[in-house]
Amino acid sequence: MFLDGLDELDQKIVRLLIENARMSYSDIGKKIGISRVAVKARVQSLEQRGVIEEYTTIINPQKISGAVSCYFEIETLPESFSEVTEALSKNETVTQIYRVTGRNKLHVHGVAASSEEMEKLIREVIDPLPGVVSCSCNIILSRIKDIKGLRL
Repeated sequence: MFLDGLDELDQKIVRLLIENARMSYSDIGKKIGISRVAVKARVQSLEQRGVIEEYTTIINPQKISGAVSCYFEIETLPESFSEVTEALSKNETVTQIYRVTGRNKLHVHGVAASSEEMEKLIREVIDPLPGVVSCSCNIILSRIKDIKGLRL
């Protein structure tokens, strides 16, 4: 489905790396029946083509620091949309910005070290944004399901 643009071996490699991005080229090769060198060449090709963007460790800040995580739904006037997205993009507390359906709507995620820091984001960054028609904020109480990236 999502991997139709890849040949069978590349699809197998991608599926294995989704399960475990730390899997060695040798282990991948054993599982799919090609050499470690061939796996390395294919992975490098996938990286160069932008199919594989990055390998990362995802930290849940709420588990180590009691951080506050919020989702914002922000509606802007059309003429202010670019300025709002630029201002939000520059803020370190803002971790994700998505343009979603609806009139100039943004879905924004922020993670702050404390409630006070989150309130500061709202008061000093979001509230003064030009052309904001509406903004709602939802604090995340717990994660029930949280999948990163494409799942096959």
